[in-house]
Amino acid sequence: MRRIAFFVANLHGGGAERVAVNLLKGMSLRGIPLDLVMASAEGPYLNQVPQQVRIVDLAAGRTVKAILPLSRYLRQEKPLALLSHMNHVNVAAVVARELASTQTRLVLVEHDTLSVAKSKLLRGELVPPLMKLLYPRADAIVGVSNGAARDLEAQLGLAKGKVSVIYNPVVDDELLDKGKAALDHPWFQEGSPPVFLAVGRLTEQKDFFTLLEAFELVRRQRLVRLIILGEGDERDELEAAIARLGIAEDVSMPGFVENPYAYMSRASVLVLSSRWEGLGVVLIEAMACGCPAIATDCPNGPSEILAAGKYGPLVPIGDAVSLSVSMLQMLETPVSRDILTQRAMYFSIDRAVSEYLDVLNYK
Repeated sequence: MRRIAFFVANLHGGGAERVAVNLLKGMSLRGIPLDLVMASAEGPYLNQVPQQVRIVDLAAGRTVKAILPLSRYLRQEKPLALLSHMNHVNVAAVVARELASTQTRLVLVEHDTLSVAKSKLLRGELVPPLMKLLYPRADAIVGVSNGAARDLEAQLGLAKGKVSVIYNPVVDDELLDKGKAALDHPWFQEGSPPVFLAVGRLTEQKDFFTLLEAFELVRRQRLVRLIILGEGDERDELEAAIARLGIAEDVSMPGFVENPYAYMSRASVLVLSSRWEGLGVVLIEAMACGCPAIATDCPNGPSEILAAGKYGPLVPIGDAVSLSVSMLQMLETPVSRDILTQRAMYFSIDRAVSEYLDVLNYK
């Protein structure tokens, strides 16, 4: 059997990296030979990569420096297919395959909504024009939601339907088991106030400032608490906002945690306050753990996951008042656990693996 190679920059704790690891888990269970090729073999998800997967460390540091080592890898190993994740990494993958002149099938996965995200990228000005030039050279392109796929086609001038849609691989038995794991946290003791949970990088995209303002409004009406899991460059500003709002005793930001699912299964409500997403995986994870969810109706993903509000409220972006109203309502009348877990199973790892193997032409 010929190998499938994955290409990522690293395995630091983001949604795209988690998707890659989940796909590796699902494919390795089917006995497929796999390589995980990284610009730098580092990050907290490294220890979650299945043992059967061969890790190839290009030791390049930055992704742009990985282009030549990746092209050498493709020439020497000749994998059947290369599955690349995230736009700047995808650009490097296209160039590397062109240089290698191999028959390796190249599939690019776009995890974001380009029209909203592109102006926020540090690589901002450079990457979108390169995407427009290079993405058409790939054998297939995958978007992680309908909205993200159609947006990518519009932004890059691709024909409608050129970008396939495969929802992220999220739910499996391991996730469900991790949700049941013990959690030693004083806020989840019997009889404690309800806990709102948010999970994501502390960045502008996630708009935790609006969440903090909404939480402060809820906090005026009843005793509640908020935990934000994740790390990022806005930590100092968020801590300053927490102090300014006078909610420091009831807000905790413990950073990146290995098992967020243990928190999800115990929290009263998960809140996704993002300004934009590619899909919004944490909503699916929370629902799989039986945790009701609220999300902004941001581009793109939350509306598709929550079926336009059927499985949880959608609120306007950056609207603390509307968010606070939904937070209070969800405490009073949460969506039933069975309905949530049933919906989450639509986003199973097994389903996504089958769809990716089709796109990769893996028979």
